[in-house]
Amino acid sequence: MGQYETFLETARAVALEAGTLLRDRLDRPNEVRFKSEINIVTEADTAAQALIFDRLSAAYPGHDFLAEEGLKAFSGAEYRWVFDPLDGTTNYAHKLPVFCVSLGLERRGALVLGLVHNPMTGDFFWAEEGGGAFHNGRPIRVSAVADLGQSLLATGFSYDVWTTRCNLAEHERMMLRAQGVRRCGSAALDLCFVACGRFDGFWELKLNPWDTAGGAVIVREAGGRITDFSGRPVDIYRPEVCASNGLIHGAMLEALRGESGKG
Repeated sequence: MGQYETFLETARAVALEAGTLLRDRLDRPNEVRFKSEINIVTEADTAAQALIFDRLSAAYPGHDFLAEEGLKAFSGAEYRWVFDPLDGTTNYAHKLPVFCVSLGLERRGALVLGLVHNPMTGDFFWAEEGGGAFHNGRPIRVSAVADLGQSLLATGFSYDVWTTRCNLAEHERMMLRAQGVRRCGSAALDLCFVACGRFDGFWELKLNPWDTAGGAVIVREAGGRITDFSGRPVDIYRPEVCASNGLIHGAMLEALRGESGKG
């Protein structure tokens, strides 16, 4: 049993319950509120967040919490849960069944546990520090693709892309160097797909801590590399992320920075 196994079991049960809530509400009328021109929140987001916070705070009353829909409960505790109750809200609002529940756990500022649950497929991805990464109980590893030109990548776009054009130039450079680029609409699932080798790499700008807290641990424990665009170890409180199998990481960073290079 790993050091964080009890936390993991609790997180799995909570994610399953929240995922069931999301799945059950998917085809019902859902009130959608616009936080900006294209950034939305649904009733399901807030209901799932309340459920997760209620369950985790009851189980661990001394822990801190940070989540997307305005939850920030800090006391300087040793442990902090960072979670997204519904990663892929735009997909969800359009009844597109590509979304997930994502939970990460920090200990003294370091990510030690991550769990991502897709309630539409029943998939669970998880990892704990030093214990490897798993998909539905089976160990997973990143891909062995070593050439960016043979790589399938994933990305996403920030909610202010209409005005800032954020990531459009980076996307064009990657499209011209990689075999293909996909946009699924859930950063947490994209990171898990890197971890299990479905994608060879992922990048995005203007992410929030809850977008990456769960998936970052899973990529790392699956043997991947996850950094910012300068190659520094990932910090979920910085807004840019580049994740890969490690073999194409340098080439991805070159492309993101607009440097020449191939492979």
